[in-house]
Amino acid sequence: MVRPTRLASPPVTRFPAEFEDILSRQGRRVLAGTHALCGALADPRTRFVAADDLVDRRAAARLRRLLDAQLLGALQRIDRPIPPESIWEMTDDYAELLPKSARAGTIYFDSPREAGVRIARRLGLAAMLRSDSFRAFAAALAGRALADDAGQQVLCYGPGDYAGPHNDHHPRNRRARSGYLDVHLSLASPAVLHQWLVYARAGHFSEIVSVAGPATITAYRLPFWHYVTPLAARPRRARQARRWVLLGTFLFAPARPPRAAQASLSMPSSAARSNSRRKS
Repeated sequence: MVRPTRLASPPVTRFPAEFEDILSRQGRRVLAGTHALCGALADPRTRFVAADDLVDRRAAARLRRLLDAQLLGALQRIDRPIPPESIWEMTDDYAELLPKSARAGTIYFDSPREAGVRIARRLGLAAMLRSDSFRAFAAALAGRALADDAGQQVLCYGPGDYAGPHNDHHPRNRRARSGYLDVHLSLASPAVLHQWLVYARAGHFSEIVSVAGPATITAYRLPFWHYVTPLAARPRRARQARRWVLLGTFLFAPARPPRAAQASLSMPSSAARSNSRRKS
C-alpha cells in the first residue's frame, strides 16, 4: 500500500493584517468580551496578567520562523550594563540605587529609516501591531477605552539576555505619567529552556511567571516594578534559543465628564451669556 505524501504547508511570508487572525478560540473570546481576563486590568490593584492559550501555536511558530529568517540580522543591540559608579560612588551604607540595565536586540518603530523598520513594514508586522483588532484586544484586557495613538517595538532575547528591575514610569510625559498599558506577544523557540518575569506585589518581588512559552500573551498596567531573568538555552542549542517579543503600548483615553458636566460645558448658562455680552 502506497501512503499519500503529505505536502508541507507553504512558508509564511507576511504577518496577517489583523491580530485576530492569529488568535485561538480562547483569544477570540477576549475580543468577544466573554473571557475571564476581560477587564482584569481595570482594577488598579491588578498590574499584570499572562496567558499561553490565547494565540494559535501553529500560527505563532510560523511567525517566529519568519522573524528568524527576515528580521534577526536587522536588530539593534541593547547593551546597558550596571554602571560601576552605582557601587564605587556610594557614600552611605545600604543607599545603593540601581538604574535599569538590559541586554537584548530591538527595533524601534520611531526611526522609519532603519533597516529593521523597513523590513517590519514589508512583512506586515508593523501593520498588525497597529490593527484595529490588536487595539480592541488590548482594550478588552484593560477594561477601558484607549487613546487613538499607540507605540510599537520588537525585542529579541538570546542566551543571557535580560532586563533588570525597572518600573516603566515616565513622570515627565504628561500623557503617560498617570499610567498606560503594554501588551506583549512572546514567541519563544523550542530551544529556550527558561526565562522568567518577576514582578512586585504589595511592595515585594514575590510573583514569578514563565515567559518562555511558544505563544504567550502578557499585559501590563504600568508603572510597576518588574524584571526579566536571563534567558537560558537548552543544552547544545544556544544558537537557536531566542524569544521574540512583539509589543504595543497604549495610552488610556481621557475620562469623559458626566453628562450634566458635558451639558454645562457645551451650553453656557443665561448668566454666562449675559456676562459674555457685557464683555463684548
